[in-house]
Amino acid sequence: MATAKITYLGQLRTQGVHLKSGSEILTDAPVDNHGKGEAFSPTDLVASALGSCMLTIMGIVAQRDGIDITGTEVEVTKSMAESPRRIGQLEVKLKIKTNQPLTETRRKKLENAALTCPVAESLHPDLKQAVSFEFSV
Repeated sequence: MATAKITYLGQLRTQGVHLKSGSEILTDAPVDNHGKGEAFSPTDLVASALGSCMLTIMGIVAQRDGIDITGTEVEVTKSMAESPRRIGQLEVKLKIKTNQPLTETRRKKLENAALTCPVAESLHPDLKQAVSFEFSV
């Protein structure tokens, strides 16, 4: 079964539907590439997918280890490159909130979960992923 159905709506806008849930998402071309910038661009979705994937895999590890990371946030900054136009770098800042102080081993475990999430592992090696971690209780 297909994962999504995407329809071109005109004026550089698409509508994607997640077929299992019916959830919808719109994309627009970014302002710097002939668009309105009124919604996520396709490359914004790649950046967002990386951050979401990191949080999800960290959540799995945290849950398994009895750590609550509710309220953890990730901020992703996308930088475009030219010739060919592509994502050149994703700067990822993870602000990890925990319900308890963590040992260095547990911190490294969460960091490794983020760095090896499926999206991070799927991106081209030329795309620089600059990832930082900040822990707080």
